[in-house]
Amino acid sequence: MTDPAAAARPTGAEEAPPGRNGASPAPPRLPVPPRAARFLVLLAVFVCAACGLVYELALVALGSYLLGDTILQASVVMSVMVFAMGVGSLASKRLTGRPEFWFAVVEGLLSLVGGLSILGLYAAFAWFSLYQPALVLAAFAIGALIGAEIPLLMTLIQRIRRQEAASAVADLFAADYIGGLVGGLAFPLALLPLFGLVEGTLLVGAVNAVVGVAVVLWLFRDGLTRWGRVALAAGLAVVLTALGTAFALSGRFEVDARQALYRDPVVYAQRSDYQEIVLTQTLDGADTRLFLNGDLQFCSLDEYRYHESLVHPAMNGPRGDVLVLGGGDGLALREILRYPDVRGVTLVDLDPAVVDLARTEPEIARLNEHSFADERVEVVSADAFNWLRGNGTRFDVVIADMPDPDDVATAKLYSVEFYSLVRRALAPGGRLVVQAGSPYFAPDAFWSIGAGLAEAGWQATPYNVDVPSFGNWGYFLAAPGDEPPPVELPDDHPGLRFLDDATLEAALVFPKDRRPDDPVAASTLLDPRIIDYQRDGWRGY
Repeated sequence: MTDPAAAARPTGAEEAPPGRNGASPAPPRLPVPPRAARFLVLLAVFVCAACGLVYELALVALGSYLLGDTILQASVVMSVMVFAMGVGSLASKRLTGRPEFWFAVVEGLLSLVGGLSILGLYAAFAWFSLYQPALVLAAFAIGALIGAEIPLLMTLIQRIRRQEAASAVADLFAADYIGGLVGGLAFPLALLPLFGLVEGTLLVGAVNAVVGVAVVLWLFRDGLTRWGRVALAAGLAVVLTALGTAFALSGRFEVDARQALYRDPVVYAQRSDYQEIVLTQTLDGADTRLFLNGDLQFCSLDEYRYHESLVHPAMNGPRGDVLVLGGGDGLALREILRYPDVRGVTLVDLDPAVVDLARTEPEIARLNEHSFADERVEVVSADAFNWLRGNGTRFDVVIADMPDPDDVATAKLYSVEFYSLVRRALAPGGRLVVQAGSPYFAPDAFWSIGAGLAEAGWQATPYNVDVPSFGNWGYFLAAPGDEPPPVELPDDHPGLRFLDDATLEAALVFPKDRRPDDPVAASTLLDPRIIDYQRDGWRGY
């Protein structure tokens, strides 16, 4: 017998869960059958979850670009976001009476905050020096909004079709986790290469807004008041306008923000697959500087001091075959090629964009004397650590001109394991020289490199010189054997602008306040020693 109440029930919906005080809310009339409606809601969950994970990864990526310590940045972002998700989930219980409206509001806010987060954080870093507080605030806001989604979505799904709680949770979380997988893979493989960090995050915000709000406006329009529909449509237009305007102006914003970080005008900037490459130059063209992820690599006014000190003591002995690890600017290569008896040089640098810049940018090519055009040079674009593991060639001289160990990724290039791999690549009678950072600004990190060399079986001699743009700078000259190698110039060294025997003799002296009072631990892959410039001081002037 037909139930009159059931016959009067609107089509397109099944039994809804009880509302407040046990009253059953009127089930919404849907423009599609319940099965299709439920699929569309789960599809929205999938897309919104992918967008949410992109926001999280973008915050981590920006922190690693600007500050270098990826582990710390990831820990801060993830822990704050997870905590905020719990807060948002609890807060959203008060919104389940009108889940359609509030879900659209949450998605609109999430797309706006998440999409603009990178621009806001970059501004906080460049102009206000408030990056860490801004990062915590952004991570909390995004996490709270993501956390508010789940209870609202659960209510919407149950209004479409009443089902067991365990089954509804399983369906909802399955769509959420699969969306997270897709977003996590799309971020490094598609979004960053095609659009970059800023534009990519803005595009994701727009997709988030369209999917989150449009689904409600179409699928649950009968559950909204007229003014609710107008407010959501207007809000969606405002969000898309804001994101679109930010997208159109993002290029100019990046130029202005980047310029705020550097003293001199920026004449070249590129975000490669590995790092941000910036070249600055004074208005008179006298001072050219290269920065990688904000770290100064050389200043044209005094780079010869650094590179002469790095290269020439290591060339005192057999030098037919030379290996350069790092050094993509070609300046160490210039010094090596001044010895006519060098048969070949293999340069292993991770980022081909740096080498391409050194080859083609007129000022850098002039500084390195077009060293990459020398037929004795072979360039390998590879991670030095992994390249050494597969290397079968022996070299008379190895020059480690690596970025400073201010992150886990670079700290492995100063580890005991790395120096053990270098030993396997060394010919009998060969020598290794390592640029070791500043014994003044980061003495523990400097002497840790010496401890790592010793643990790997090297005998090492430390020395230090003054490079005005860097400050006091240190090196280790190392060789296998029973005695540390002498730090001396070859008898046939070419004419040098800075280095001589008296300078090297003075370079062996370390003042008392630059020598360690206690033994310093070596850096290893599982226990890396990382320079913290915020703690130890900045190395450039």
